[in-house]
Formats: sequence, C-alpha cells, structure tokens
Amino acid sequence: MPKTYEEINERIRARKAVVITAEEMVDLVAEKGAAAAAREIDVVTTATFGPMCSSSALLNVGHTKPRMKIQKAWLNRVPASCGLAAVDVMVGATSLPEDDLLNKVHPGSFPYGGGHVIQDLVSGKEVEFVAEGYGTDCYPRRRIEAALSLKTVSSATLLNPRNCYQNYNVAVNMHSDLPQYTYLGILHPGMANANFCSAGQLSPLLKDPYYRTIGIGTRIFLGGGTGYVFYQGTQHNPDAERGDNGVPVEGAGTLAVVGDLRGMSRDFLRGVSIRGYGVSLAVGIGVAVPILDEGLAASTGVGEKDLFAPVYDYSKEYQSMGRPLCRVSYAELRSGSIAVGGRKVRTASLSSYAKAREIAGILKEEISSGRFLVTRPSAPLPGSRAACGS
Repeated sequence: MPKTYEEINERIRARKAVVITAEEMVDLVAEKGAAAAAREIDVVTTATFGPMCSSSALLNVGHTKPRMKIQKAWLNRVPASCGLAAVDVMVGATSLPEDDLLNKVHPGSFPYGGGHVIQDLVSGKEVEFVAEGYGTDCYPRRRIEAALSLKTVSSATLLNPRNCYQNYNVAVNMHSDLPQYTYLGILHPGMANANFCSAGQLSPLLKDPYYRTIGIGTRIFLGGGTGYVFYQGTQHNPDAERGDNGVPVEGAGTLAVVGDLRGMSRDFLRGVSIRGYGVSLAVGIGVAVPILDEGLAASTGVGEKDLFAPVYDYSKEYQSMGRPLCRVSYAELRSGSIAVGGRKVRTASLSSYAKAREIAGILKEEISSGRFLVTRPSAPLPGSRAACGS
C-alpha cells in the first residue's frame, strides 16, 4: 500500500518512523526485496561531500555611515561581485585574488580563494573587507576598509546554482606525455590513475533518479545546517542516457540550493585548492527520500555494482566533447582499480565517502528523533517522472 508524506511525517513526529541510510537500504533490498523494504522503511537518507564549484556566499554587509553604493569589493583580497544592490556582495567559490600567480608558474598552487573565504566565515573568523564606490547624492561614501564576520553582516546566505551532480565523469590521461591538471585532480601520463567524484550508492540523485521526491522546496542538510532546493541546477539534463534501472550513466540532473550560512559548519564547507586548476568549495549535502512506494524502495536500494559512470580521456576526448572510452561501475571504482582498454588503472575519489556516510547518519538521527520532517516539493524538477507528493 503506497504511503503519503503526511503519514510518514506523522510517524516521524511520533518518533516511530523507520529510517535507514541508503547504504543500509542497499543491503535490505538485496536481502528482502523492494516490496518488503517499501513496507518496512519510511525514509532513506542520502548524502554527498565533495568539491562543488558552482557555489557562493551572498552577503548583505549593512549600510555604512555615511551610506555607500558598493561598486567593487574584496574579501581577504578575493574579488566579490557587486552588481546587485548598494551593499549586497557575492563571493564565488572559484574566485581568486587578483595578485594570484594563477598558472604563470605552472602548475599553480592556488592556496586561497572564494571557497576559503566561505570556510573562514563559517569558522567564525573575521575577513578583511575592502570596498569602493563612485559616490552619489544619496550614497556619498567612496571607500571603506573594515573587518567583516558573520556576526557583523546583516545577512549571509549560501547560494549555490549547481550542486549535487546526479552522476559524473571518471577522468584519465591517455594521450598526453605530461600530467594533466584538471578539476578532477592531477592525471598522470599513460593512464597511471583515474579520478572520480561521487558518493555512489549514497549520492542523492542516484537514489531518486527521476526526481520523484526531490524538487523545488525540498528541505535538505546543507553545509552542516538546513537548506532547501530552490530550482533545478544549471546544466540540469534529465534527458541524459540511462541504464535499464533508470539511473543516468552520465552527467544528468543538478540542484540549485540555498541556506543560511550562519547555521553552517566548516566541517561540511571546506575551501579546496586544486593544483594547476584553481579553487573550489567542498559542500556537504544530505537529502531524505521518503519511501512512498515500491519504486522508491527499489531505486534507493540500487547498489554500486549497478551504478555506472563514464570514463573520459581528459587529454583529448573530454576537451573536444568526444565520447567516453567506456563505462565502469562504482563498485569497480571503489575497489581501487578499473580496467580501461584492457589496462588496469588505479582509482581515487575527490569526494569523501566517509563524510557522506557521516552526513547520512546525522540526517538519519535528526529524522528518527522527530526534528526533521520530509518535504513535499512545491513543484517538480524538469524530468520528474511522477507528480511530487503521492
């Protein structure tokens, strides 16, 4: 018998809901089948933690005396975007100080950038704030230098246009004789290594592949605090190729997420330096999937041997938008090596499975204790197979 959001939330409020992580659900479905799991389980928690470049902090820094219309601004020498309003500034995760050497001395080290500014802010640190304006009759001030923190700003919002990729590439260096410095890390010549970035069987959109319960308004764990899905993420592609189990076998859906930065933690928002490439922000996201029916039990129970990612040569095919070399399962990736063209290639992940497991566990405890309810989306994401809110 299908369940409703209301029935599941009643059980959560009464602390009677049966909640398990996606990792645990894989074992349960393998043992008892999807139908039995659907009857037994109310909520499955999913999670991921890894670099998510399309992330930012939107700060309203408050009005100065006299007032100022900010045209240019820097936080710890990292430039912020100022084309919003008088005292709204946005620092992107990949923004770099103007005096950074970049790749002039290759490979660049990129020790500090926007992602590190965001980490410093959630760590409770003060950052150096410098702003300039051109002066108007109502906003006459032209420059300010001050210490800024989450305690001094009027508001601080984590505003991320593209997070939580549904699936992603595995990267190798097949053709170049030189190391390739990419956003997936250093790729050594001769396919000496393969890098990937996904929580696999814990990853949210791999567990609800048709976005049946994840949509606009979904409440999530974000960066150690509470956040919400506010739209499909940029590059959202629900029409990507899918396997027989309905799960995409290439990059597909994405989420745009938002939350109050003041409630977040450096444990789940970390600045990342990627040698030879740039900077980013590692973001922790957890999503609760209500088990409304057998179909959701089945999809949350798909294990890593049945989840596949494409392998691309980042020295040639990826640059020219070519086709993948092959596809490999997350079970193979997690084993430490994969086979590409008959060759054994060692693997490494830029995302942390251990942190994803930790987040899924935290969310499980929050729901089990009645503090976190599942959310009926107010609108579905593009590509949603069924109406949200059965």
